[in-house]
Formats: sequence, structure tokens, C-alpha cells
Amino acid sequence: MTSPGTRADAETEDLDVEEALALVRDTPGPARPGHGGHGAPTPHHPADSHRRATSWPEARAIAERAARAAARAAARAVRRTPVSVPLDAALGLTLAAPLAALTDLPSFDTSAMDGWAVAGPGPWTVRDEGVLAGHAEPVPLTDGEAVRIATGARIPPDTTAVLRTEHGRTDERGRLYPTRDVVHGQDIRPRGQECRSGDQLLPVGTLATPAVLGLAAAAGYDTLTAVPRPRVDVLVLGDELLTEGLPHDGLIRDALGPMLPPWLRALGAEVGSVRRIGDDAKAVHRAVTTSAADLIVTTGGTAAGPVDHVHPTLRRIGAELLVDGVKVRPGHPMLLARLKDDQHLVGLPGNPLAAVSGLLTLAEPLLRTLATRPAPEPYTLPLRDAVHGHPYDTRLVPVVLRGERAVPLRYNGPAMLRGIAAADALAVVPPGGAEPGQEAELLDLPWATGGIGVCFT
Repeated sequence: MTSPGTRADAETEDLDVEEALALVRDTPGPARPGHGGHGAPTPHHPADSHRRATSWPEARAIAERAARAAARAAARAVRRTPVSVPLDAALGLTLAAPLAALTDLPSFDTSAMDGWAVAGPGPWTVRDEGVLAGHAEPVPLTDGEAVRIATGARIPPDTTAVLRTEHGRTDERGRLYPTRDVVHGQDIRPRGQECRSGDQLLPVGTLATPAVLGLAAAAGYDTLTAVPRPRVDVLVLGDELLTEGLPHDGLIRDALGPMLPPWLRALGAEVGSVRRIGDDAKAVHRAVTTSAADLIVTTGGTAAGPVDHVHPTLRRIGAELLVDGVKVRPGHPMLLARLKDDQHLVGLPGNPLAAVSGLLTLAEPLLRTLATRPAPEPYTLPLRDAVHGHPYDTRLVPVVLRGERAVPLRYNGPAMLRGIAAADALAVVPPGGAEPGQEAELLDLPWATGGIGVCFT
């Protein structure tokens, strides 16, 4: 659900310290209905789900291991074999074959500068016609002869050097004189200077960045052999969601439907369908069992309330729960299930920032591993301000980066998007909180890194 605090999955998100401490007490308290978890109308207590929850680092590691196993299964089933992709569609994919040069680079001797191609020592007599890029091989030069030449043009045979425009002068008879010493071969890019045909330029596993696409084109490629993008279907669950207009009569706007598809694309996925499904157990079961995607992402319905259909559906189809709750705030009621050897489901909590937490905790490492993208290098920055912590759980807090410090943002409640919309990253705050100046691990947001993730198409 995308309802901010209207359902019981918010109960375990908005706990203060007193309530959080209650989660680890062994003495059971009165049962309360939950929204987002293990069954239909059975009683559910937050302490139960917290005791079986997985630590935040381990949850991410489980997601990576699950993706590696799924990739092996998909390869055996020939579901995710490498594909040939046109260069203009390959941005963000991972090379599944080495990039070997199909030609020498450059493929002929070329001028590195605008100026004159000269032969022998000066002064030189300048030909009337010039040499431009894209033209056939020019007539050879003889000693004492020069010809105007453009950057990238073919070098005439028997050329000694290229004299830059700013390094030559002509007299009244049109004779060319150098204004500084001319070195043999200067400003000529010889054939094969960058590579020879057959040279390996990039290995398997290289991310197709804009520069990689440019190199591939220069080396003669029209397509690349790449690992296909993982396919994702999104199921937005809940009766209370509006797709337009203002909230009214207990109905609220769906925030996750517009947010998740571009975010998933930024993580390297190919988003198939985005379906909005009411609180209907049969419809949820049908949507899950008919999806052919590598990953199904659901929103809300991951606890144990009367209209929480994710866990009952997973039990009904015999899915294997790999992660059932994570010790992280917000986002505790998230889950990861293996539906088939090569298909998984990530269940996100319904509160928007809690869903972002689930996305970065479980979906990101799974999708990254399926796409064979390299893991980002972990880094830390000191926090400018103190961050209140949960006694036993990791917290993910939106921050902006100012100089060499991370500044925590105020609007960081599980139902809030105001903080994450302004953020550059999420700070990983350990149990107990962090003091001013304390180093915190940062999770970059795709569009804030200036890297490949900014491509949403």
C-alpha cells in the first residue's frame, strides 16, 4: 500500500524508543492486527516479526546470492542468454563478450591538427587544393611541397609532418615558412596508434557507458553482445489508491506507481507491466502466477492483516521465503521470496520511504547482480548533525552532501517522500544512532551519482 500510516504496517515503522524496546522483550504483549505480513486475519505481534527479521547487511547479501543462483538457473533454461543490442539501446548493459577491435584505430594515417601537411625541410610551396576529412587518399607530396589539411583528414603519402596553422606563415609569393622547429611525424596520428584489428579493447563484464559506446562505434561495431536487462513487473496493491486528483473520502494518491518504474529502470531493469490491484486475494494470486518477469515487485500487503494477501499467496504457490522482515527502519516489513529457480518476488512496505528502503535493501542488489553490474564502491562521510537511532535496527536516513559532510534531512518518516526527493544519498545509521562527525556509509541515489544510473529509458 502507499497509504501513509493508514494501515498497520506503519505500526512497526513509527515506533519510538519505548515501543522499539518492546520488540525485543520476550514477554508477549496483546496481539494487534498488522498490515503487510504472514497470513490472513490471524493475530500478529510486532515482536514476532522482529525476532525472525534478518539484519540489514545480511538481507542485502542474501539478495545477491539469490540473484547469482537465479542467473545460473536462467542460463540453463536459456532465458537470459546474451543478446545482440544496437548501440543506441545498449547504454547501461554489461558486455557479455569481449570488445575486440574490428579495424585498426585510426584506420589510416590522419592529421591531428588543422594546418599543412609538409614534405621535407621548409620553406614549402603550397598546393592550391586542400585535403579534407572524409575524402579519398590524396596525391603524394614531393620534397618542398605542402598542402592545407584539416583535422581528421588522410595524410598524403610521403608527408614528413603536420605544421599547425599557428606555427606557420606565408610570404607574398605564397611560400610557407615554419615559426618553430618541425619534428618528423609531429601531429600525425599513425594508423593503428590506438589499436590494431583484433586487439581486445574491453573485457567481459564492462558496463556500457557513453564512452564505451563511442569506442565500440569507432572500432567498427553496430551492435554489442550484452547481458539482457532483468525484467520486472510491478504490482501496486490496495483499494484506497487514487491515480489522479486530490485525496478524498479516505482515498489517497498512489505515490509508488509513478516512482517505482523509473527507479527500477535506473537500477538497470526493464519494467514490463505496472498493475494496480485492489485488496483481492484471487487477483494477487493471478498476477503473481502469470508473470514471466525475473522479478516481481509488490507494494504493501506484507504483514498479517485481513487484506494482506502477499504472504498467503506465497504460501499457496509454495514459494521459499528468503527474507521475512529486515532489521532496518524504515522498511522493516519487507520480504524476498523465491518463486521459481529463476524468479523472485520483493515485497515492499506500503509507506513510501519504507518502500524506498526495501528497494535499496533487496531489489537493488538482486537486480545489480542479475545485470552483472559491478557493485558500487562503499564510501563514508562524516555526518554534520547527530542522527537519532533505533536501539537494535539499522536506520536509512536521507542526506544531502555539502562539501565533505553529509547533512541529515528532517523529513525522514516512513510515510514521507519530502526528504528523499531532496536527497543525494541515504546514510546508513547503525543501531543506537550517530553523533555529529561520525562516519556513516552512504548509499548513492541513481540520479545523484552523475553515472550510468541517470539514464531512465
